[in-house]
Amino acid sequence: MRFGLEFPNGGLCDPQVLAEFAALAEESGWDGIFLEDYIMWQGHQDVPTYDPWIALAAMAMRTKTIRLGTEVTPLSRRRPWKVARETVTLDHLSGGRLILGVGLGDTSIDISFTRFGEVSDPGQRAKMLDESLDILIGLWSGEPFTFHGEHYHIDEVAFLPRPVQSPRIPIWVGGAYPNTGPMKRAARFDGACLYKASGDDFTPAEMRAMKEFIDGRRVSAAPYDVISGGRARDEDWGKDRASIEALAEAGLTWWVEYVPPQIGGLAEMRACITRGPLRID
Repeated sequence: MRFGLEFPNGGLCDPQVLAEFAALAEESGWDGIFLEDYIMWQGHQDVPTYDPWIALAAMAMRTKTIRLGTEVTPLSRRRPWKVARETVTLDHLSGGRLILGVGLGDTSIDISFTRFGEVSDPGQRAKMLDESLDILIGLWSGEPFTFHGEHYHIDEVAFLPRPVQSPRIPIWVGGAYPNTGPMKRAARFDGACLYKASGDDFTPAEMRAMKEFIDGRRVSAAPYDVISGGRARDEDWGKDRASIEALAEAGLTWWVEYVPPQIGGLAEMRACITRGPLRID
């Protein structure tokens, strides 16, 4: 069972602060630290927003062992070959510690879709996401690669270097549970970081059902991650620890706590890091 922290890429969290937080998280026993990926943080034009990829580079330079990544990157508003270059570079910079979380994005709060003329139709964005994932895997292979889809076209090209990680950088797929589309997509890759549209935690029964659905569609026997949490820690730590233990028995492999930017300033955010994860026996 692994434990991570998720931070906004806006508000108080500029790249220098996030680099400090990453080092502090590593010292405090966390297994991963993940960033949101917004152009305008959750649609707030009055909140400073920072590029997550540059921040992750700063975080990689201040750490040695902790996993780093995004939760999640909406690939439909990115050029997949640019993401391929950024992720390979970060994987080398970090010595093979990058995890790429992907999803459709949320057009209800992310104005970087609506204000900049990006595709907002969810069906189109789902097709763009699937094509982008195929492109990432093809380019990461380092072998000559050609792609002609509905939305993207690549004439033969070999993309070097390959990632440090083998067979490739792990991909976690996000989306709303119990929609079958995200679960089917997640089954193709390395992890599921799905959320309930209600905002509630998964129950152990829901976790088992999701895991059974995904396991029944996987073609690889490689280890698979199931990620949940995505919220601030409850004031009742014992309650959260008991919930995490029950979910772990049902298939959970990562619990990720969200540290929102509104709480008590940087001092309280640091306190959320230094208290360490809610390990279970």
